[in-house]
Amino acid sequence: MGSRIEDYGIIGNTRTAALVSRAGSIDWFCAPRFDSDACFAALVGYDEHGSWAIRPAVALRESRQRYRGETLILETDFICDGGAVRVIDFMPFGGGEERSDLVRIVEGLEGEVPVEMLLDVRFGYGKYAPWIERVGDGLVFVAGPDALVLRGPGDPRPRDGRVTAVLRVRKGDRIAFELSAYASHEPVPAALEVDAALASTEKYWRDWAGRCTYEGRWRDLVVRSLITLKAMTYAPTGGIVAAPTSSLPEEIGGVRNWDYRYCWLRDASLTLDALVVGGYLDEAHAFRDWLLRAVAGDPADLQIMYDIAGARRLTEFELPWLPGYEGSKPVRIGNAASGQFQLDVYGEVLACIFSSRKMGLPGRTDTWPHLRSLIEFLEKAWQRPDDGIWEVRGGRRHFTHSKVMAWVAIDRAFRAIDELGIGGDEGRSYLPHLAALRERIHTEVCERGFNPRVGAFTQSYGSDALDASVLVIPHYGFMSAQDPRMVGTVAAIEKHLMRDGFVLRYATESGADGLPGTEGAFLACSFWLAENYAYAGRIDEAEAYLERLLSLRNHLGLYAEEYDPKLRRQIGNFPQAFTHLALISAAHLIDAVRQGGQAGAVRQGDLMPSIH
Repeated sequence: MGSRIEDYGIIGNTRTAALVSRAGSIDWFCAPRFDSDACFAALVGYDEHGSWAIRPAVALRESRQRYRGETLILETDFICDGGAVRVIDFMPFGGGEERSDLVRIVEGLEGEVPVEMLLDVRFGYGKYAPWIERVGDGLVFVAGPDALVLRGPGDPRPRDGRVTAVLRVRKGDRIAFELSAYASHEPVPAALEVDAALASTEKYWRDWAGRCTYEGRWRDLVVRSLITLKAMTYAPTGGIVAAPTSSLPEEIGGVRNWDYRYCWLRDASLTLDALVVGGYLDEAHAFRDWLLRAVAGDPADLQIMYDIAGARRLTEFELPWLPGYEGSKPVRIGNAASGQFQLDVYGEVLACIFSSRKMGLPGRTDTWPHLRSLIEFLEKAWQRPDDGIWEVRGGRRHFTHSKVMAWVAIDRAFRAIDELGIGGDEGRSYLPHLAALRERIHTEVCERGFNPRVGAFTQSYGSDALDASVLVIPHYGFMSAQDPRMVGTVAAIEKHLMRDGFVLRYATESGADGLPGTEGAFLACSFWLAENYAYAGRIDEAEAYLERLLSLRNHLGLYAEEYDPKLRRQIGNFPQAFTHLALISAAHLIDAVRQGGQAGAVRQGDLMPSIH
């Protein structure tokens, strides 16, 4: 296909999403849900099978792509010999939860251009070719429970398993194609009023973006990140996927290819903070409630991730018929890391519960029973080794970041009771014990997680290996960024974990994470380094480093999970919520410190605005 990961833009309708390349092809689309098997799969290496291209049928001189203002309507201009055309791509809102529509409008800008439309539907991640038949004014594609209907001009016809049409588009012409997903046992959905759908979709996004309360220096990029997060929200439940894609590689040609179409608890407090920074209280409320429903039950059964509805079974399997993006295989569906034990997620859950109440979101009557059960579980579990935030498959250890997050869990439980009155008199009876436990964990982390030989907090107790996850220590208030131990940690990471000025999660060359190969710089960790500069009062360095990170964004302001400094390419699943969350957090913090915040004393939540 030839498209780089960063050559794509995202469109969506808060039910599912699609990726559109600069070349005019939609190569990834799950309908009607993010984790649906009814998926275009060309982006993970199935050549042209499972994609929808609309492009000039003559030599292309130039293409330009942008969003229409603060919306999720994508416009791609093609300048050719003989003229120019524009393709407008969007997913309308409405139509029911089980239906998602892709609309592609072709406008003639100059001269006359022959335009080819090629639709190759493959359900089941590129495996199953559907039946194709004409029904009324559309072509219907059916395979098992899944169906699509295509409507458009040019009398599109099946040919060699594909549907093609060639149109001559003149200046002033405006033609539209609609692709609608639905359950195959249901009637074919009615055609859209395309112009009305475009107008209402544009109004929705402009109104939504116009509600953003962030007015800092990087407003445009923060708003684009918030729109991207909204696009990755599953509106019926409030869950937010880590990315809408699966198996885009962390190393081109490698095996580190994972399914990210799920909701990670590690993102919880960052997600809540980002939504509140933007003033999106309804979304924050919905996400908080999704979280509490997902984690309900025995704390021992808490998972690190869930699906968009909060379901737990995320069985991992491989798709051998797909060669993978640029030969990166296996292509995986599901995620076996969902069965790991990660201690840090308890800190994320309790931080989210505390922050949501601190910010003024309405409380729930069942908050105290949840909080109490989590406290009682953590009293014993915090001393257990775990699999760590990065889901390594090399065995459990006493990861320093995990223990820090256990401290966060107890600290936020203490503060929820002490500052917010959660649990009433029964809750207050826990305070002496929680204070002692919090101090015990803090002391142990400082004694065993900090390695004097290295002069830094290291990846795990007794290890010399560094890990960028410890950069969150000041963010959560465990220790000031100005403490000599954190100063030394930042210096060690700058010296040993940076490639071309960007931060690796950890050194993968040794294979200690149980996986072959390596990976690129992890963009969220790089934004955390910018935060550390701000927390330490190095505000000019923080701004300069943030600007360097912002230079890596693609032409639409989007980020993948990682950046390969050698290839100078974005890699990993795309767009990546974790990266955009870290961007919002760093921009907000640097703004706040520049405007007079007490950099050395702040911790997570302290610079977040109240919703009152």
